[in-house]
Amino acid sequence: MLTAKQHELLHFIQQRLDASGISPSFEEMKEALGLKSKSGIHRLISALEERGFLRRLPNRARALEVLKTPEGAKAAAPVAAQGNVVPLRKPAPALKPIAANDIIEVPLHGKIAAGVPIEAFEDHNNLAVPAALLGAGEHYALEVSGDSMVEAGILDGDYALIQKADTAREGDIVVALVDGQDATLKYFRREGRMIRLDPANSAYEPQRYPAERVIVQGRLSGLLRRYH
Repeated sequence: MLTAKQHELLHFIQQRLDASGISPSFEEMKEALGLKSKSGIHRLISALEERGFLRRLPNRARALEVLKTPEGAKAAAPVAAQGNVVPLRKPAPALKPIAANDIIEVPLHGKIAAGVPIEAFEDHNNLAVPAALLGAGEHYALEVSGDSMVEAGILDGDYALIQKADTAREGDIVVALVDGQDATLKYFRREGRMIRLDPANSAYEPQRYPAERVIVQGRLSGLLRRYH
């Protein structure tokens, strides 16, 4: 059995999902239930997760899925009851609108050189990114170090949002791994059997390598910049 507050929260989350496809924020849940702090919401959500009524979606800062509701609770698409619960049909992800403020957490893998290649992927944290900046596919982020891509608008300290890929077209800005250990962010070009990695800064020279020494690890999808 659920407590009154657990039942109320579950019903509120389901109502918001039915209306917009986006789960409410913790602040909205706190206000809807008349609680004084968000910590109470965290406890309620954890309890609903433990009982199998609710699930947090991975890599999303703010996304919840209602798995089932107590018998008698309002549900948008119930199916046959089993015991004392009514399972809910999961909405198709493709039909859910993406809110302008929806946030996705992507892996943050250390620094990448926009100058001379340096070792990348030294750290593994997460970076919160507006969903609107990301397209299809799997993404990760790298902090830019150096100034060799400034003429492409990529500055030292920016966060490069990278779509995972192992191929690139002429002129793509890519993460190129050289000799299996040094990664750099450059324009991708082919010169016969050679790969040319071009900077976007006239002060730097292109870097040329035999094709077997270069592995494409992703293509630039977007940038995040923090102003101090």
